[in-house]
Amino acid sequence: MSERKCLECGDILHGRADQKFCSDQCRNAFNNKQLGISNSTIRRINRILKKNQAVLSGLNIKGKMTVSESDLLKKGFNFNYFTHLFITHQGRTYHFCYDQGYMKVDRDKVLLIRNQEQVR
Repeated sequence: MSERKCLECGDILHGRADQKFCSDQCRNAFNNKQLGISNSTIRRINRILKKNQAVLSGLNIKGKMTVSESDLLKKGFNFNYFTHLFITHQGRTYHFCYDQGYMKVDRDKVLLIRNQEQVR
């Protein structure tokens, strides 16, 4: 029978056959590392989405207006991240960051709307 080793520190395990860690500290350290990798990605994406939503809501005071794409980019908007899409009956696609939506209408113009109920 081969020696079993702790998944965190590599120490030899003694005891139960299904034991994976030599102590609670090693188990916690191992699990925290595993969760930290996936959680950091989620936190990074959520920060981008929240910033996008803040930029849109800061510019979209009236609830529906047109701004230039360059204005959005200057404020740090990232067009690669959005929460969902809404496609109208006419086939127009709006990208949403939570309650704030946008649609490119021209080369440098972007239509901003507050929520899906305003899309027609």
